[in-house]
Amino acid sequence: MRSASMAGVKVALVAAVLSGCTTTAPPDRTTPPATDRPAAGTTAPPPAPESTPAPARVVLTRSGGIAGRGDTVTVEPDGRWSVVDRAGSRRTGRLSGADLDRLRRLVADPALAAEAGRPSAPTTCRDAFSYRLTVGTVETGYVDCPTDGGAPATARAVVELLVGATG
Repeated sequence: MRSASMAGVKVALVAAVLSGCTTTAPPDRTTPPATDRPAAGTTAPPPAPESTPAPARVVLTRSGGIAGRGDTVTVEPDGRWSVVDRAGSRRTGRLSGADLDRLRRLVADPALAAEAGRPSAPTTCRDAFSYRLTVGTVETGYVDCPTDGGAPATARAVVELLVGATG
């Protein structure tokens, strides 16, 4: 019996609190209703995120080396990857969340497009790996030769990430 009386007290208390939230004053007809503001007692919706371009497919081609490699790594925007070697063997997988986040940051970096615009010089190395990186419409690359000078930093970071993540 005690729980039934407590329930009645709780219902009465909630009703009293809610009735205190209503207004009895007539609406102000001199001010037009605001449609861009949230209603009283509510919160505004979060602002829409800034428009960012959709992630692009990333394709890395590695060729050369003493063994004459010819590997192509393709990473889809959702992180699925495939590697096809010179003989046509295929391996597949998915980047970890951390690797995918890092890849997205690297390929969105304006430095990658700037590196793509740099002219490339002929290499002085024999049997060095040559990397060609394509991200959407941006294409860049380099030969991994220490005597050629510094490889483009952002492209090198993408290459290292993809080679390490796809084994």
